[in-house]
Amino acid sequence: MKKIKIRGGKPLKGQIEISGMKNAALPILFATIITGDVCVIENLPPVGDIEVTLEILQAMGAKVMRHNPTVVEVDTRDIKQGSSPAGMVRRLRGSNYLIGAELARFGRAKVGTTGGCNFGARPIDLHIKGFSALGATVTDGDGFVSAHTGERLKGTKIVMDKISVGATANILIAATTAQGMTIIENAAHEPHIVDLASFLNSCGAHISGAGTSVIKVRGVEKLHGCQYTIIPDMIEAGTYMVAAAATHGELVLNNVISRHLDAVSAKMREMGIIVIDEGDRITVKTTGSFNSAKIQAVPYPGFATDMQPQITALLSLASGISTVTENVFKKRFQYVEELQRMGAAISVDNQGSTATVLGVRKLHGATVTALDLRAGAAMVIAGLAAEGETCVLDVETIERGYFDIVGKLRSVGADIELVEE
Repeated sequence: MKKIKIRGGKPLKGQIEISGMKNAALPILFATIITGDVCVIENLPPVGDIEVTLEILQAMGAKVMRHNPTVVEVDTRDIKQGSSPAGMVRRLRGSNYLIGAELARFGRAKVGTTGGCNFGARPIDLHIKGFSALGATVTDGDGFVSAHTGERLKGTKIVMDKISVGATANILIAATTAQGMTIIENAAHEPHIVDLASFLNSCGAHISGAGTSVIKVRGVEKLHGCQYTIIPDMIEAGTYMVAAAATHGELVLNNVISRHLDAVSAKMREMGIIVIDEGDRITVKTTGSFNSAKIQAVPYPGFATDMQPQITALLSLASGISTVTENVFKKRFQYVEELQRMGAAISVDNQGSTATVLGVRKLHGATVTALDLRAGAAMVIAGLAAEGETCVLDVETIERGYFDIVGKLRSVGADIELVEE
């Protein structure tokens, strides 16, 4: 069992290098299956979810070779369809991408029920509708999702009932080798959708429109391997931006794509926090108090739901009353009780969709739990800003998506340590 101990109240000052984006790396790693070839993936974040993904690929017959902690060579020539271990698959929400990848390469798929952070139901009905529209017969039951098609998948027009990053990515993966043209309307715009499309195009796919609401995929017979570099993680960068403000410090974040952070930067400036945008790096600093704000967590390019817990931790120390509305996932405010243990004054409405945050002068240390990945990051931020000692439990949850969070924070002045028991 691991826990993080933080003795708060120390301003963060210095520079942090941002790692590759986990949410981009997951679908790209699973999409290597389609190539039946060798892919070299660079700027891969060595975090828990990525390690599980590589274990799944190896269990399916892939050869995985690490050139260094962030560069991995994946050879999927000997992948066996339907061989992903159910126990491993259950540890990872992104295992859903196996369905699209197996359909694209083999014309059939069988994948166990997936897992991930527990903040409400995240059904795969949109994924299944997309696969069905492409001509697959899909069944979901007995702990598995199975799909097959008599010949190749067939391109078609797919109108998404609502914007879904996971479904957009999975349909995009499946459509790469479908016969003819696939048009995905009401597609997700997220940077990791663009990164996935760029990777697939580097492997020989014909995809256009990624990053807009309409994506077009002209199916090809076969993909090939490539060398590809994952984009920087905008959620990791946003988390450290918030940490800098919460501790009244000054941080320079290197290796970012600043336009991916426009929504976070704009909201922090609105709060009176200084944000300096230099394209591939961002500086955040504050010395005095900061203001309350209204946050709406919505799909990209709006304020990301994966930044909602972190900004709520910051708003608990702002002057005035803030509101935070979650429009993407239900039950994402489960972490509020943990912040309340530290003295935060937060209430959530009966629908569980809006939190009202009354800023307090200070938080105090307490023992809290990382209920999910981003909620865990919020606990760390609160602990950095609080008086006294904070102990964050279930650290493995945080390590699923943040590489060396303790080491990076210690390097910029945090009094923080990882304790193993």
